[in-house]
Amino acid sequence: MKSIKIITALAAALALVACADFLDRESQSILSDEEIFSDQNMVNSVLANYYGRVNWGQHLEARGEYQALDEGTRSSGGRETWSDYSNEHWRVYDYTLIRHINQFLQSVRSDAAASLAPAYRKQIEGEARFLRAWTYFNMCRCMGGMPIVGDEVFAYTGGMDITALRYARSTEAALYDYIIDECGAIAAMLPDERTQNAARANKWAALALKARAAVYAASNARYGQTTPEVKTAGGEVGIPAAKAPEYYRTALETCREIIDGGRYLLYDENPDRGANFYEALAKKGNSEVIWARDYIYPGNAHGFSNGMISTTMRGDIDANDITPTLNLVEAFERVNSRDGTLHTWDDAANDYVYYDRPEDLFADKDPRLYGTVVYPGSDFNGVPITYQAGQKYRDAGEWRERARSAREGDTKDEDDDLITSENGPDRGDDQYVNNSGFNLRKFVDYNRDASTRGRGSDMWFVRMRYAEVLMIAAEAALELGRQQSEVCGYINQIRARAGISALSSTTLDDIVRERQVEFAYENHRWWDLRRLRRAHIVWNGNEGPASLAAQNSNDYASAHYALFPYRIKDPAHPQNGKWVFDKLRSTWTCERPHRFQLRNYYNFINQDWINNNPKYVKNPYQ
Repeated sequence: MKSIKIITALAAALALVACADFLDRESQSILSDEEIFSDQNMVNSVLANYYGRVNWGQHLEARGEYQALDEGTRSSGGRETWSDYSNEHWRVYDYTLIRHINQFLQSVRSDAAASLAPAYRKQIEGEARFLRAWTYFNMCRCMGGMPIVGDEVFAYTGGMDITALRYARSTEAALYDYIIDECGAIAAMLPDERTQNAARANKWAALALKARAAVYAASNARYGQTTPEVKTAGGEVGIPAAKAPEYYRTALETCREIIDGGRYLLYDENPDRGANFYEALAKKGNSEVIWARDYIYPGNAHGFSNGMISTTMRGDIDANDITPTLNLVEAFERVNSRDGTLHTWDDAANDYVYYDRPEDLFADKDPRLYGTVVYPGSDFNGVPITYQAGQKYRDAGEWRERARSAREGDTKDEDDDLITSENGPDRGDDQYVNNSGFNLRKFVDYNRDASTRGRGSDMWFVRMRYAEVLMIAAEAALELGRQQSEVCGYINQIRARAGISALSSTTLDDIVRERQVEFAYENHRWWDLRRLRRAHIVWNGNEGPASLAAQNSNDYASAHYALFPYRIKDPAHPQNGKWVFDKLRSTWTCERPHRFQLRNYYNFINQDWINNNPKYVKNPYQ
């Protein structure tokens, strides 16, 4: 008799409105198929277990991962000292989950599930297959072609010939083809209405995954040719360039199906463009989010807000684990200018640019910056956040500074004027102290109690949303040589929602930048630069200058940079009381620049996998 593991004590408590944290635990008892499939709540609990096991890459339960790229830097408790990315960075290899899903599918299709309503059986089969396709997709994008086992559930008995259990790696193209075909079939099995909290996959999630897989395959085919050494002889890594147009057409046609379906729209309910973008990832009947990892308090919360919140707003001792970089902040352009540089230095005058208020430095920046990052002069849930690294004054013709440690809280001088804010920024390795001059807003809960250790937050993590559909459509249309009016038509919907100027022509560089700012911290940046073969160019290990005071360029992605605001305290200076800013390479948070090498385009295949299955071949550079 076959059986499926499940936690019996909590099975009936869940109707899959969210994936509770207990579903990530190992099951304590074994029930037969007949016992499980006689109870719909029990079936939902098994399925929810699978939903809870697909958190890979950047996500809210692994906040330390956010310092790995050029979006965030480590602030609390010491600097990062590594430079090169590992051969296993964000690698996914989970045939255990695929086996469990295949067991589930076998049971759903058997007489054991005969008592379930046909429509429900069809839906849960589609959801299980979606999660299996998602698992294959995550494996494929990090390792290339891997064995496709279909619906097989392998059983080993003593003395049997195990060669039948050994599958060779598929080609990379074949695995993407399998995912794309599966998603097309799955879409027909799933409901087409928006689900209440986007925790469960529907038709549109399946199509969104199909479009994403197609554009990944297409870009790997087209831009993989720029790194010809990154391939294997058997095609396990590397897709023929001739297949790129077919994949791009699939991506565009699938996006058009989602767009024409009309179930999802860009969230656009708040006239404040910055606040609107923050809310676009919130879960109040959201019209944009297609699929998310949901949480519900109490009983199923995470500590992301607890670790990422600013010092002023924290509900506990924790704060500032990972803070945004100046690198990311300058990637956000201005409302009517493509130049996102923060102008802090006047080259002609060889002097600072002076500002009456800290927020003036960010005037006319893309409002999505506000929805993503807390920056000097901005607020958090209506509370102003003050960042001040110290005071500046002139001495013997040179600029000097007075500063204190932010760990001391707000420090004042003899005139009761602020020297250093409790929000910093500060240089050093003290815990819970801001080291970059910014805090994260995206995915951070406005509820102060959510930043306490005991409570946690139930903000969800968005995996798929309508904005990505538009961006994939723009990219595919561009690569297929469609009219610029069509390409810009997709991307300008996103820019209009943001409140910034429309594009009259679009290049791939524009799409890369648009994706960088629109999807910051949403687990896209790493994969985008890999599939477009730009990662080794962007994260090239260059040291970069120690100070960017006189540099009007944001081409410094390998090293992390910070922004330190100072108020002038010098009665003899004509700009006394105004604000100036230093752009500094933050070696106190990220000691060495990050370096992505050609070997990092595909994770390595473990030797013990090869020992167990000699049909496996190694990836490039192993």
